[in-house]
Amino acid sequence: MTPVLLLHGIGGSSASFESQVDVLAERHRVVAWDAPGYGDSPDPERADIAWYAERAARIFDEPAHVVGVSWGGVIATRLALENPVLSLTLADSTRGSGTSAAAAARMRARVDELTEVGAAEFARRRAPRLSSDPATRAKVEATMARVRLAGYRAAAESMATTDHGPLLGRISVPTLVVVGADDQVTGVEESRLLAREIPGARLRVIGGGHAANQECPGEFNEVLLEFLSEVEAARCA
Repeated sequence: MTPVLLLHGIGGSSASFESQVDVLAERHRVVAWDAPGYGDSPDPERADIAWYAERAARIFDEPAHVVGVSWGGVIATRLALENPVLSLTLADSTRGSGTSAAAAARMRARVDELTEVGAAEFARRRAPRLSSDPATRAKVEATMARVRLAGYRAAAESMATTDHGPLLGRISVPTLVVVGADDQVTGVEESRLLAREIPGARLRVIGGGHAANQECPGEFNEVLLEFLSEVEAARCA
C-alpha cells in the first residue's frame, strides 16, 4: 500500500484528521503527524517552511501522497517542490502569509494574542471562524486549546515569511485543491488561485468552512479518495 502523509493546520494536530485516518488506512499506509511543537513532538529548531518540509520528508523512505490542511498545505507545497511525492492535496490552504506586509503582520499578531490570553481563550475566540457547526467548532476549540506557544510561534513565523505564489508553476505532480464553500480564513478565492497557478490542478468546492475535512468528512473523504484512486490507477497503467 502506498503511503499518505497528513499535515495539520496551525491550530490543529494529528487529531484534526480523526475522520480521515481509518478511511484512508483501508487502502494506504497513513501517518498524521504532530508537527514540531505540537502534540508530543519536541519544540521546533527553526521557524521556516523549508525546515518543516524537510522534517516531513523524513517520515517515509519513499514518495507519498501528501495532504495538507491550511498551514499544513503550505508545508506540503514546499515538500512537493523540493522532494518526490506521488500527489499533492491542498485543503483550505494558501500561498503563505508572506504575500503582503499586512498579511504577515496579521499572522504574527496571532502570537501576541496567544501570549496575552493563553491557549484556552485564544481557541475560544478563533474557533468560530473555522466552523459554524457547533460540534465541529467544539472539536476545533478543544484541539486548539492544547497548542504550545513555542510551536505556534514558529509555525506563525514560517507562514509570515512564505509566499509560494511565484513557485506554484513549478509543481509537476497531480494536485487536488479542495476548499469549504464557507471558508472565512483562507477563502475560496485563494484556493481558486492555487488551482489556477498549479499546472493541471483540479479544484473542488465542498461544504463546510475552514475546517471542512472535520465539518464535512464524508464529502471530503469521497473527493480525496476519488483523487488518490485516479492517481494510483495512472501510476499502474
